[in-house]
Amino acid sequence: MTDNNHIKYRPYFFCIVTMFFWFAMYTYVPIFAAYVEDLGASHRLAGIIVGSYGFTQMMLRIPVGIISDRLHKRRMFISLGLLFAFLSSAGLSATTAISLILIFRALAGAAAATWVDFTVLYTSYFKHEESVKAIGVLNFFTTIGQMTAMLAGGWVAQNISTKATFSLGALAGLIGLAASFFIIEKYEQQAEKITFKSIIDVLKNHTLISVSCLAILSQLITFATVFGFTPVFAKNIGASKVEMGILTVVSSLPTAIASLAAGKYLAKKFGEKTIIITGFILTGIFTLIIPFTKSFHLLLATQVFSGFGRGLSFTLLMGLSIKDVRSDRRATAMGFFQAVYGLGMFLGPVFLGTISDLFSLEQGFIAMGFTGITTAAISYILLAKSFNPALPE
Repeated sequence: MTDNNHIKYRPYFFCIVTMFFWFAMYTYVPIFAAYVEDLGASHRLAGIIVGSYGFTQMMLRIPVGIISDRLHKRRMFISLGLLFAFLSSAGLSATTAISLILIFRALAGAAAATWVDFTVLYTSYFKHEESVKAIGVLNFFTTIGQMTAMLAGGWVAQNISTKATFSLGALAGLIGLAASFFIIEKYEQQAEKITFKSIIDVLKNHTLISVSCLAILSQLITFATVFGFTPVFAKNIGASKVEMGILTVVSSLPTAIASLAAGKYLAKKFGEKTIIITGFILTGIFTLIIPFTKSFHLLLATQVFSGFGRGLSFTLLMGLSIKDVRSDRRATAMGFFQAVYGLGMFLGPVFLGTISDLFSLEQGFIAMGFTGITTAAISYILLAKSFNPALPE
């Protein structure tokens, strides 16, 4: 194969590895909170276990980004992430002890912390000004990996066993780990070593701070609902394990489509700020409607629109976090962005679980819906001076 062919096919192979990465950690997501509750956990404890995934990301992503920028190595961390994904799913398949489930779920967060290097290495294959579009493409394949994992996991849980969903994830992690050794590393040979001063300079970027704060609220809603307690609500209205898997797929497919459309087309036509605000409004309104749905089919409809809104807003927030950052500092910026939104991934399930224990699951969803609508208003204020209204051609 010629060098040109290597360059041509490098992004495609990378996207395949990315799909295995996310597949490994999402086979059990549709049934996980319900599974933990079936083992005896309360809503709050289930929320803490689900949220531990975000807690470890929050703690590790900035160090991973800084070390990666300092070493100018990405592939090593990607392989490490796939190893952790394998160990996490394998561990979950081997135990029913709540304390160990918490540890192995947290290990999945350690795996996801290496997403910093996935995003930075993938965008390095493209021109600097194409970073937002590249993130949109990568998020599309991310969502496809998650979506197929959840659909397969729901079927496996229904027809084989819940434990088998963890084993399926472990298998995907092992395949992805083997494939990761063939990823092509790319970095600037003359890039400077990152210093404390350059780290501070990156973290003073106004756009980075603004989009990171908004991402906290985005992930808070997402991990409280679709990756947290929406499947529990579905179970309460009579959904089977397969239907719980279908529910998350129906939410994720519009997210994938919106991720692709937002980065490639919509932001150029309508402006980043407008699309981000629209995304939060859609997510908020259709999360607010969830408690008032009494049938599975109506619940599916809410997931289509909230999922589309999530794809619109989060894709652009991620792309903007590194848009104006030098290539040899992008892992640091992305590490900061992803560590900050990890706070939302942790707090979302805990917050909704606590409200559900104190009041009801329905009131928890209402709170999340208003959070989405409020975030749209906050976006209007925070993004006013952060960037131009449309992406450059």
